Amino acid sequence: MPDLLARARAFHDADFDPDTRAELAACIDATERGEPGALADLEDRFRGRLEFGTAGLRGVLGAGETRMNRAVVVRTTAGLAMYLKAAGLDGRGVVLGRDGRRGSAAFADDAAAVLAAAGIRVWLFPDVVPTPLVSYAVRTLGAGAGVMVTASHNPPEYNGYKAYAANSAQIVPPVDTDIANAIAKAPAARVVPRMDLDEARALGLVREPDPKVLEGYYEAVLALSRRNEGRADLRVVYTPMHGVGDRYVHEVMRRFGFGRVVSVPEQAAPDGEFPTVRFPNPEEPGALDLAVALAKKEQAHVLLANDPDADRLAVAVPDGDRWVQLSGNEVGVLLAHYLLTDDPSPAEHRLAVTTIVSSPLLGLMCKALGVRYAETLTGFKWIANTAMHLEQAHRCAFVMGYEEALGYSVGTVARDKDGVSAVAIFAEFVASLRARGETVLGRLEAIYRRFGLVVSRQHNVTRKGLEGAAAIKAQMGVMRKSPPAAFGTEKVLAVRDYLDTAATGLPSSDVLTFDLGGGTRVTMRPSGTEPKVKYYFDVVEPLQEGEPFADGRSRATARLDALEKEFVQVAKAALG
Repeated sequence: MPDLLARARAFHDADFDPDTRAELAACIDATERGEPGALADLEDRFRGRLEFGTAGLRGVLGAGETRMNRAVVVRTTAGLAMYLKAAGLDGRGVVLGRDGRRGSAAFADDAAAVLAAAGIRVWLFPDVVPTPLVSYAVRTLGAGAGVMVTASHNPPEYNGYKAYAANSAQIVPPVDTDIANAIAKAPAARVVPRMDLDEARALGLVREPDPKVLEGYYEAVLALSRRNEGRADLRVVYTPMHGVGDRYVHEVMRRFGFGRVVSVPEQAAPDGEFPTVRFPNPEEPGALDLAVALAKKEQAHVLLANDPDADRLAVAVPDGDRWVQLSGNEVGVLLAHYLLTDDPSPAEHRLAVTTIVSSPLLGLMCKALGVRYAETLTGFKWIANTAMHLEQAHRCAFVMGYEEALGYSVGTVARDKDGVSAVAIFAEFVASLRARGETVLGRLEAIYRRFGLVVSRQHNVTRKGLEGAAAIKAQMGVMRKSPPAAFGTEKVLAVRDYLDTAATGLPSSDVLTFDLGGGTRVTMRPSGTEPKVKYYFDVVEPLQEGEPFADGRSRATARLDALEKEFVQVAKAALG
């Protein structure tokens, strides 16, 4: 405990924010008095620096080195500035945006002040913006990097710091490691130089992006359009989940010609407390209850929802008297089919990309259509960077990419997932179906009948703390060293170990996939941001000609249920 207290006091003394200094001082005092739970709380705040990795930083707000606070943001930005100078990118400037969460405005201002003090020009958005707009602005302005202060769809107590590279995609190795190493060398937060923002603005070091940037984004999204029938009569209910999307989505929808878009009033304005939802993730049970109620009242044709930073899209559609929320895989294949089949370019010139844990249906579709296809590791940083590499290597055009966690990228407006453009294009897709007397669920069934019925499911096991992390690591080792020969009646035909870059052609990652034949598979991986291990199940079930769709789906779901049960039992034994 003496070492823990010494580290806590050192962090306290190096912090310049009176609020977090007072919070940490109270924690230290409570620990020294032996108050119940105080030691565990302090240990959690100092179990290691908040790791700069997958998409920058993300953590719980509060005092301490494992929390998101102004001191951590200042040191992180100091490291970013050092990296940009070492890489010769400092002269290109940095784009800075933020969402509406607690602390976001202060974090963005602190980051701008540090960069300005380092002599690096900053384009600072004056108000909340969608995450994809930052990616777009990095490329449009030719910036050397971008930062978006957001924790996406995490609970209210979280915030984060998302970094973009000069190519406008999220950072990947070795850039993330180089920035992390620079952060480790940054001085204490209290002594990191910060320029007064009024002075920085007077010197031209901090400025707002020209309005032409936002206008360019709108025009680029509008240029993605494929069909224009049925828009005026389409009834859309939309929710930004207390996030930043409302203003931007309504403007895009207006430009597309959708005249009947109604937002959920209780969730339309940015609010970092997220008062109407326990967890502002549209995938969570109950998160769309208010939107569904409004959709029923408005007799809407489609319900569209963004997460709080508007980079994800959730969709629900009517099915008789009930509303059905589509999975991320279902939305992804519907968008892909619409975009890939309504494209005049040669099939081999089109490119679609998804991840190794998304449905295999996109791969089956691309193979049948003759479209170039690629799979990447989990995360849109890999999708975007892979797409750029393949575009250059094969002179093809990236049409769309998606990941099962509700992330979609249509075209190259943003080199990241973009919930704003996805809203508009999915609404356009629904309008075009209605104009031809079709439904979304009917089109989905037609896709399954042509390319194969795929049912997917995710199963998560949480193991908190250092012991939990060790158990998950050990489980992966057991499953890697002694892979099962079968899961119930499903025989394992091959095992793909993504630590083996020579075999997979992808960067090394602690992921295992068990191939069971015909596209059916199970993939397991530890989460990169949460204390859990994730299992992904995909069952491919051919439909018989003329077979009722409900019968085929029931058969596929029964296989999925059995496979999940058997795999979880085997994995549980390995987890210990």
